Amino acid sequence: MAGAQTPPSNASAARSLKLVAFGDSLSAGYNLPGSAAFPTVLEQALRQKGLAVEIVNAGVSGDTTQGGLERLDWSVPDGTDGVILELGANDALRGVDPALTRKNLEAMIVRLTERKIPVLLAGMYAPRNLGEDYAKRFDAIYPELAKTHGLVLYPFFLEGIAGDRALNQADGLHPTAEGVAVIVRTILPTVERFIASLPPRS
Repeated sequence: MAGAQTPPSNASAARSLKLVAFGDSLSAGYNLPGSAAFPTVLEQALRQKGLAVEIVNAGVSGDTTQGGLERLDWSVPDGTDGVILELGANDALRGVDPALTRKNLEAMIVRLTERKIPVLLAGMYAPRNLGEDYAKRFDAIYPELAKTHGLVLYPFFLEGIAGDRALNQADGLHPTAEGVAVIVRTILPTVERFIASLPPRS
């Protein structure tokens, strides 16, 4: 009889955790085979740690925060346990007003929160050639949103590879497969902390 009372928890334990990597070309795996894209490599790293996790690649090359906001609802399906939100790099490259980038990111965070889907916010820094004022305003977006909404924050998605020619493609903007491996290795402890913070699944 005791065994008859346990199937719900056993069933939930057997189900893989479903995360969505929602971002631009940096998470989509621009110019790389699917096996070398950030979501796939991260999923493998988490599985090696014994975590049953499935990560959907919802990265779209060239996407801005505005584009992300417009596709959010259909890109993040019901039943998603958490979202890694990695957007904003293209806003900075285009010189979009940081106030608009902030507004779009916050709208996405609020919409996901309303759906009870936790968010790990992956931050970005503005290119320094846009000037000190722009960089200061843009860089502040991510830590301030994380603080306001109580999110797990990874301050800089390109930590460990930015500016390193050996870890970036010829354009100097997109990681090579080796670069993705560095990103995953560096972000992994934060993702593990995020997963540990997720509410129990029903």
